[in-house]
Amino acid sequence: MALIVQKYGGTSVGSTERIAQVAERVAGYLARGHQVAVVVSAMSGETNRLVAMGHELGGPAASRREMDVLTSSGEQVTVALLSIALLQRGVAAKSFLADQIALHTDGAHGRARIERIDTEALRSEIAAGVVPVIAGFQGVNDLGEITTLGRGGSDTSAVALAAALEADECEICTDVEGVYTTDPRIVDGARRLQQITFEEMLELASLGSKVLHPRSVEFAGRYRVPLRVMSTFVDGPGTLITLENDTMEQAEVSGIAHAVDEAKITVSGVPDLPGIASKILGPVGAKNIEVDMIVQNTGVDGMTDFTFTVKRPEYEATMALLHDVANEIGAREVTGDNTIAKVSIVGVGMRSHAGVATKVFDRLALENINIQMISTSEIKISVVIAERYVELAVRALHDAFELDLEPS
Repeated sequence: MALIVQKYGGTSVGSTERIAQVAERVAGYLARGHQVAVVVSAMSGETNRLVAMGHELGGPAASRREMDVLTSSGEQVTVALLSIALLQRGVAAKSFLADQIALHTDGAHGRARIERIDTEALRSEIAAGVVPVIAGFQGVNDLGEITTLGRGGSDTSAVALAAALEADECEICTDVEGVYTTDPRIVDGARRLQQITFEEMLELASLGSKVLHPRSVEFAGRYRVPLRVMSTFVDGPGTLITLENDTMEQAEVSGIAHAVDEAKITVSGVPDLPGIASKILGPVGAKNIEVDMIVQNTGVDGMTDFTFTVKRPEYEATMALLHDVANEIGAREVTGDNTIAKVSIVGVGMRSHAGVATKVFDRLALENINIQMISTSEIKISVVIAERYVELAVRALHDAFELDLEPS
């Protein structure tokens, strides 16, 4: 008898009709002899609606504590509705909020991190044949206050519960049939992967793939929780995310991710001195602005240029900040471009295949796409290009690495 933790996202529980479908699906797992614990998100659009109301009354600086109380209410609705639907079908079910299962977090409202989960009560319920229906996205801190986990919080809740319960698998049930070689909306020949490593999935999630949030993948990899992404609405095996092993596909590239919410900033004519990078990026980090790719040119005549990328919503604030920094360090000018995109290829097979970077650069050159920045790791190559070429680049690279074909 396998214990499976399932997570259903906002689209999967977006209406009472869909909640009824989820209840049928859970009942089917029980009929096949499995034990099931379910984690749910708020109904699609509900969290955004609650946030908008909070900001309408309190502005963007509304109390984070009260915003957590507000936004966590969406999941309370969903756990109750799904429990009702399961009970109606003769399934013993019980809803649980974060404080009831003692999902403890730190005190960082709006972006809390899970510290521990007390599973004794949940284990007793599961052993008694009850399906726990658990509110994702939320936790409770040491003061007994409600906290929320931030973006991807319900995925992270599910993986953490699966780890704590030592579940056989954690299934992320969503509106896609699995993890694809790239975005199927861009490439018609995008192929669903049967399995992928935690390492590859973490890179893809961090680089723009929207299927899973990086925090949940990182958590799953750390605690070795087999993770499966699958459709709520279409039968199929989905994609298994697991540890790398000798039997896994070792294609050059497993997937291609892209992100169009990028911006590039260059500080030109910077004195080429020790500590200059810290003087530029220190104030940026102090404002909680996340920096991604960084390039510093070779110094000439004691001067250098320093270029980095940030998320596009942070572009204006970063530019304004750096004009002041440039004056302090004696830089010549600050320029920026918020019409760029990042395209990345990922694959553990890159460790054992030579010439992958050359193939990327050659194919982009063939399409007359200029590369503005390059970043590499052992299993990743990322390039910054003009945003208008992003779909062309994704299609070209998908074709170059023949990702539409099943590995032989």
